[in-house]
Amino acid sequence: MIDLNEISCCFITITAAALALISAIFILFRLPKSPQKAKKYHPIGSSYLSQILNFYRLHDFMTDLSRKHKTYRLSTLFRSEIFTTDPAVVEYMLKTNFPNYVKGLYQYNILTDLLGDGIFAVDGDKWKHQRKLSSYEFSTKILRDFSSVVFKTTAVKLVRIVSEASASNRPLDMQDLFMKATLDSVFKVILGIDLDGLSRTYEEGARFTDAFDKANAITSFRYADFFWKIKRFLNIGSEAELRKNIKVVDEFVYKLIKGKIEQLNNPHVDLQPGKKEDILSRFLELKETDPKYLRDIVLNFVIAGKDTTATTVSWFFYLLCKHPDIQEKIAKEIIEATQVSSNSSIEELAARVNEETLDKVHYLHAALSETLRLYPAVPVDAKVCFSNDTLPDGYSVKKGDMMAYVPYAMGRMKDLWGNDAEEFRPERWLSEKGHFQPKSSFIFTAFQGGPRICLGKDFAYRQMKIFSMILLGSCKFKLNDESKPVKYRTALTLHIEGGLHLRVFPRSSHDTIFNA
Repeated sequence: MIDLNEISCCFITITAAALALISAIFILFRLPKSPQKAKKYHPIGSSYLSQILNFYRLHDFMTDLSRKHKTYRLSTLFRSEIFTTDPAVVEYMLKTNFPNYVKGLYQYNILTDLLGDGIFAVDGDKWKHQRKLSSYEFSTKILRDFSSVVFKTTAVKLVRIVSEASASNRPLDMQDLFMKATLDSVFKVILGIDLDGLSRTYEEGARFTDAFDKANAITSFRYADFFWKIKRFLNIGSEAELRKNIKVVDEFVYKLIKGKIEQLNNPHVDLQPGKKEDILSRFLELKETDPKYLRDIVLNFVIAGKDTTATTVSWFFYLLCKHPDIQEKIAKEIIEATQVSSNSSIEELAARVNEETLDKVHYLHAALSETLRLYPAVPVDAKVCFSNDTLPDGYSVKKGDMMAYVPYAMGRMKDLWGNDAEEFRPERWLSEKGHFQPKSSFIFTAFQGGPRICLGKDFAYRQMKIFSMILLGSCKFKLNDESKPVKYRTALTLHIEGGLHLRVFPRSSHDTIFNA
């Protein structure tokens, strides 16, 4: 298996000094020539060399820079890269002047081999068309009810697995389990099939999962690999590995799409209940039958629903282990909301997790939001400036400049969240009556804002709450090694480096759940 971290360090070391020198020289040529026509540009906050030297703690390094300058820039050979934690600038990018800040050709070229013309890689009419169709489907009661059933079924499987670990007194990598569980869930909701990654009994599905994870990692690595286009042209190294894995992914997905089309065209299948609950079936109902288009939609939804939710729930359980009093407070809220008795089975607990009880767990919802504030699944989100512009802070940006807002740093700004900004305190999300109170999407940026606000926001909260209610209503969790520091891995999504290793114990008043 390709070691992306080793390759990354190699390429970064080779190119760092050259890029720093070239960038420094190029800055001189980018300075305004005429004082009368000079525009004001954001202060240079750091260099690429500094970022490379701080790569292992990059998001905290960017947070330190953001405390000095709400908005700062790095100047490179061809453009400036601008990073902001200013809510006014974020709102301007994501809403007020939304058409001027796009994914752009740079990101499209990086993403398109894996994601095709899916919603996360495109702009313009292609994006509008998919956004309109997807927005409608995500708002339907059919999808909400179907996804809730899928999440509960998967969560029950998860409790079975952790109960076995508890009985044998062995630690579990919960992040790995959450990754498998969320992929199982999203595959069932999107395609209507059981991937069964938790038990890996579906051999073809296991091959797809491994290939998809490798393809996703190598695609992400392209952002740091200055030679990826050359390697793709020569079909060597990581790009050869990417092509091989995308072939496995495509064969699996196209086979499923073909089977779904044949199933829906079979008149004898019409009487089977639930056949049009999954997203693919509903897109086919809308006469969207181009296999390539459907393939792109499927993979974009998979990539959106897998790692982001899994990493958030992983950080959530880490924080609960660091704050056992909050873990117990949430468990008490769950038991009171569901009214489960001491002899309830897992299935009985799951059955009581419904729309009514999901609406009652305000503290759980607040704790999940607090987790996303401190550990957003996507710590940095970048757009490209389409044409020269002036931001609300009075500074200018040039066509082709990258504009990025930084959710990780924004969650740690005292001017946005108070002096206790770095503390895990769910209460900051609650009213005096204990009801959840949302924040502005331009301050709490974990789900973006404006026209590109995450379509799956409610979908993600529902999945995280259902998983949490069934797991925390049944079990207690502790870190396997309290002295070992838990750190993030610097990447596009905020994974826990090395996994999240926990020990699991039956909840004292619900010991019989493990014997159900």
